[in-house]
Amino acid sequence: MSWMRRVLAVLAVCVLLLTGSAGCGSSDTGGTGEPEARDSATPVGRLLDATDEEGRRYREVDEEHAPEVGVEVQPDTDDSWDVRLTVRDFRFSPAGTEAKAVAGRGVAHLFLDGDLLVRLRGPEYRLAADLVPRGTHQLTARLYADDGTAWAVDGEPVQSTADITASDAEPTEATQPEEIEDQAPPARTAAR
Repeated sequence: MSWMRRVLAVLAVCVLLLTGSAGCGSSDTGGTGEPEARDSATPVGRLLDATDEEGRRYREVDEEHAPEVGVEVQPDTDDSWDVRLTVRDFRFSPAGTEAKAVAGRGVAHLFLDGDLLVRLRGPEYRLAADLVPRGTHQLTARLYADDGTAWAVDGEPVQSTADITASDAEPTEATQPEEIEDQAPPARTAAR
């Protein structure tokens, strides 16, 4: 009878080993006790052949799970601009984060007229006045995964753009008083 107990004990250990290894990593925490460990090990989205201006590939995710970004720009009293990003289904990664794509996580890149200004790990930025010459410009915020791929939906990057119009504080040549006096009066249009 003792040999039967040994055989049963060996079989029980084998069953435990088989079921234990089959269940490894299948819990909500990926078997590590930390939820993000599961997220980082899971493939996120589908890499596309399309790239942005910097040559970074797009990482396509379905619209339902895609992060979103909005950008708001306000002039400040010192002629600089306060930039504020609002994000949804996205969190900024701290410095030193491993270069892996994790759903809804990463950094934002700010572009001024298509040129990269800065990579952001938070929602706020002060844009210096000397970086915005006179005229109307486009400031674009685009979201990237930690592996450097751009988040995308339907083949388009997840981004938002705001217009910035900078003007000189001094009058231009066309508004000098002596030139205005020499010009013919403007044509008038009657309105009914």
